[in-house]
Amino acid sequence: MLRDDELDRAVGWFRGQPLMEERFAAAIRKSFDEVFDGQRTGRYRLEQLSKVEKTYIGTKIEIVVQDEFGLQRGRRLDYLVDEQEVDSKWSMKSGGWMIPTEAVGELCLCLTGDDNESVFQVGMVRIDDARLKRGENKDKKRSLNKDGLSAMTWLINRGALAENLLLHLDELTRDAILNESLSGQGRVTELFRRVQRRIVRREVVLTVARQHDGPKRVRDARHALRPEGVIVLGHQGSHPRIATSLGLELPPKGSWLSCRVVRDRGEGQTTAKIEGAAWRLARTNDPPELGPQDYT
Repeated sequence: MLRDDELDRAVGWFRGQPLMEERFAAAIRKSFDEVFDGQRTGRYRLEQLSKVEKTYIGTKIEIVVQDEFGLQRGRRLDYLVDEQEVDSKWSMKSGGWMIPTEAVGELCLCLTGDDNESVFQVGMVRIDDARLKRGENKDKKRSLNKDGLSAMTWLINRGALAENLLLHLDELTRDAILNESLSGQGRVTELFRRVQRRIVRREVVLTVARQHDGPKRVRDARHALRPEGVIVLGHQGSHPRIATSLGLELPPKGSWLSCRVVRDRGEGQTTAKIEGAAWRLARTNDPPELGPQDYT
């Protein structure tokens, strides 16, 4: 196979970027969330979008990736990557990228993400006629054939996409949280009551609260859940120490995690020091007790 120096340069540029996989993951997650627009609409899944909105996801990802990596617009195509013209292609499924006639002969950055599986892919390929299926759709676009997919240089073949929490809850739990008869505060409190020991991103809180001050509702939920012994941890202050001491996942910036705790009475469990006392994760059969008041 002949060497493609232009492809090598573009691939090498991306691979040289710090935290490349995390940044692509963040760009795809942000694009999904912005198109869902959960704070205003309450939506959280692709099936709730119109056909036009689903199509717009590709445009949104193109814009967010450009901003994330500081790329210049190309003279002919979407990006300049180390002075190489590169077109951006998005598909809801791997291998589903539709290539227009003007991209034949060009480099394409191909992205896809599966919100149900919480995975994504990013690859780059040189498009030519031999790598495209025969036949066109009504827009004169063609998809990659077997040779085209084999020629793909994967930047990320199976990356982890931040979980779309509401999508992955069981229906009973989700319906209880999104109950329209509850206030925004009531729904956020119900979220942290029912979904424990799992990361809750800011976008989830905004979708549940349907209010501009959604994060403030997290602080109020702490007070409401204290009688049940439920604490809500974030990324600041003593919270990372408490999470680590209890063996929990550390909430990234702009996210939270709740759990129910009880005072440790020498049971030999993993504990965290909060307000001068030892607390442990509650077991199912532990009766609720008043939780710590100040654990900032």
